[in-house]
Amino acid sequence: MPKSFAIKCARGGQKAAIEVCCVHTLVVGSGAAGLNAALQLRRNGIEDVMIITEGLRLGTSINTGSDKQTYYKLSLYGEDADSPRLMAKTYMQGGSMHGDLALVEAATSAQAFLHLVNLGVPFPRDRYGQFIGYKTDHDPRQRATSVGPYTSRDMCLALIREIKAQRIPVREKRLAICLITMEEGEGKRAVGILALDHGAKLEAYMAENIVFAVGGPGGLYQASVYPEVHTGAIGVALLAGAKAQSLPESQYGLASTQFRWNVSGTYMQVIPKFVSVSPEGSGAPVEFMREYFRDAGEMNSMVFLKGYQWPFDARKAAGGSSLVDILVYIETAVRGRRVFLDFRTNPADFNFDALSPEAQYYLRRSEALQDTPLQRLAKMNPGAIQLYRDHGIDIAREPLEIAVCAQHNNGGLAANCWWESLNIRHLFPVGEVNGSHGVYRPGGSALNAGQVGGFRAADFISKCYRNWTVSVSAFRRAAETAAAEAWRLREAFAAGGLNWRQEIAELQTRMSRVGAHIRPARSMAQAAAEARAQWRRLAAPVTADGRRRPLDIWRCFIARQLCYAHFVYLDAIRFMIESGVGSRGSAIVLDGSGALPHSRLSDEWRFQTEDATFRERVLETLPEGETLRHTWVPCRPLPACDAWFETAWAAYRDGKIYQDIQGG
Repeated sequence: MPKSFAIKCARGGQKAAIEVCCVHTLVVGSGAAGLNAALQLRRNGIEDVMIITEGLRLGTSINTGSDKQTYYKLSLYGEDADSPRLMAKTYMQGGSMHGDLALVEAATSAQAFLHLVNLGVPFPRDRYGQFIGYKTDHDPRQRATSVGPYTSRDMCLALIREIKAQRIPVREKRLAICLITMEEGEGKRAVGILALDHGAKLEAYMAENIVFAVGGPGGLYQASVYPEVHTGAIGVALLAGAKAQSLPESQYGLASTQFRWNVSGTYMQVIPKFVSVSPEGSGAPVEFMREYFRDAGEMNSMVFLKGYQWPFDARKAAGGSSLVDILVYIETAVRGRRVFLDFRTNPADFNFDALSPEAQYYLRRSEALQDTPLQRLAKMNPGAIQLYRDHGIDIAREPLEIAVCAQHNNGGLAANCWWESLNIRHLFPVGEVNGSHGVYRPGGSALNAGQVGGFRAADFISKCYRNWTVSVSAFRRAAETAAAEAWRLREAFAAGGLNWRQEIAELQTRMSRVGAHIRPARSMAQAAAEARAQWRRLAAPVTADGRRRPLDIWRCFIARQLCYAHFVYLDAIRFMIESGVGSRGSAIVLDGSGALPHSRLSDEWRFQTEDATFRERVLETLPEGETLRHTWVPCRPLPACDAWFETAWAAYRDGKIYQDIQGG
């Protein structure tokens, strides 16, 4: 197999050459999931591995966190009885999750976690070597751990060090714009990637396998806590026809906006004061939530609970802590005001003795009975204060602006238990772009799932896809067709054929208005139609007057794939609502005939209750251009765990564990 060659592409009536780099397994993306996948491929004997990325420091993993960012794994402490099957059952309790994926994420969690420990990530342990744990949301056992606010960043830094030590090549300043596929048997397979380099020059990569580790859909929402440098690229795979699942299941919560960061955990448990001001910041700050609670003690207890219950939760919208999110949303998105957390002073009429027993117990055990929220935060988590100082915000001197923001997509591309796409062979989505999670997921399980995906993909590739099976001639035909379209788009973009700022603003506004945690049933069909119309406009842009810089050409390609992704996501949400699922997970469906979350809210805030029978099904979406096929499929059951050692050992030795794969 040649290491490189060239393909021809029509360009202004002439044929232009595009360089093709040949690599056995190409990893697209350099977050924690992609980095680990590359390492595991090398350790499984796949020497010819390459990473292409927009930048090693431009992904979500290395730029995000929380007050105490959680990593979820099998319990490894004390007498807390645990097992992969028990952990898998916890995963499945969230609903709409396949049993085989749940068991894999549980069973491989210890291996993935200890690999990070061995790379030097300083997860805390006691003098006896036990890894301390705590309970996270949607988890009955102490499986969670953390190294502080920057857990995923520390993971990335450790993985990058090892990538460099193993001399795995990394090409930065590359933007993947097209997944190249070809027909194979009764289906199709991935054979390569088209990308732009930093000068917006087209490059092609021919690969036996593609590990697709491009992260979540960070660029889809106007109100977002994803880092601004990360937009996501699931649209590239959707445009190639990759099947997706659970796309409507995202997670939303309170986050700061000047510096994008989740205000979960201790930020809420110290009970800051919520205030709002006019859009211009004029006038005295107003404590806008007080009228919705019986007394100050109830309000402050709900704020405290947001630390435990940070994600917006449909089950807690009426009479629960998610009322706080609704009130912040009304104040910002509906009334157009700005909301801040003020840690310098207590809410009006604050009294420790008026708090719920749970809040009192926690704060007393934490020795956090100081006079102000800031002092309580300094006692419980001083790093949470320093974190904002590191980014130019001193919460000891100024309030912190917040909103309800998109944070994580539980859905994504659909894959089997080896993390291979259900309908495009040799494509392995890992990390947040893989939609393995259900409606609810334990906090920190996303970091575990990303690491597990790398282990699984590398294992399968090394055992089943080690040999080259793609011919140069077959690749050339597929690549030249894809390159001709990419070149046409590039020329249109270079000539000013798309206003990327305007197009991204339009789709982000639409997603935050109807596709986030508040979903008006009556508006969804119209919103999906508007998204389709925008996609038609971007699908075939025409040349306009003017020339654009290489970075603008990059942004035009990003805007195009984001537009297609938002069209697919919104249509999946529309289908879900029309199926009668109701409000679930981190979103409520507004319906005038539904329940009212609070008696002081108007009837427009009535929302549908959930039809829990859908928890036993998973929504699959097959994109075929403008035709989107949505299907409810039964959850695959939790596999039996009654193997006999000798027969299981034989199946492992003979490679039978890689055969008869559920789901694809």
